[in-house]
Amino acid sequence: MRKPTGPVFAAAVGLGIAAGAATAAERFPELKPAEMTPAQKAVADKIVSGPRKSMGGPFNAWLRSPELADRLQAVGEHLRFHSSVPPRLNEFAILITARAWDADYEWSAHYPLALRAGLKPAVADDLAKGKRPAAMAADEAAVYDFVTELRRTHRVSDPTYAAAKAVLGDQGVVDLIALSGYYDLVSMTLNTAQVAAPAGAPQLPPARAGRRGAR
Repeated sequence: MRKPTGPVFAAAVGLGIAAGAATAAERFPELKPAEMTPAQKAVADKIVSGPRKSMGGPFNAWLRSPELADRLQAVGEHLRFHSSVPPRLNEFAILITARAWDADYEWSAHYPLALRAGLKPAVADDLAKGKRPAAMAADEAAVYDFVTELRRTHRVSDPTYAAAKAVLGDQGVVDLIALSGYYDLVSMTLNTAQVAAPAGAPQLPPARAGRRGAR
């Protein structure tokens, strides 16, 4: 496969990384193609030539460990684009994770994707405010309860598990668990790296006073 190079590649690498720089400085300076090691460049090429088309989000930070970055980006590509969980529920679960971690960049990236996939704005808006959404469909409620209970209690009760399994089946439940864990890692990376949401993008209000640090 011919690797993308030149100004187009450089622009794709920078997409989403420099946005929001007016707030807290990002802790991992953007790696330009000329600064990358061969291993880093190989991973960046895979990401930019794949369905994501850019290096926004956690990938600039992950490049500091290129073998790990390669494995993680492959897992993330599967969970985003090839999961057995329907896109509306998949994106909803990502938003739940973004809200749990106060991950502004993650929310800004996936909020429009969730609405495009069919999530009602009222559901997303309640979630953004830290509320249990009032207008959830039954399948959305099953996903919300499963993901929220697992993250809060580190366990899933029999009724919550049964509801999720009825909606998603065995494979879907496993995919949902994996999605939640992967986006926990994404959120942890984004918050540690201080990756801000792009200016003008949808952002999260504080869910609980005093929970968020100065960012």
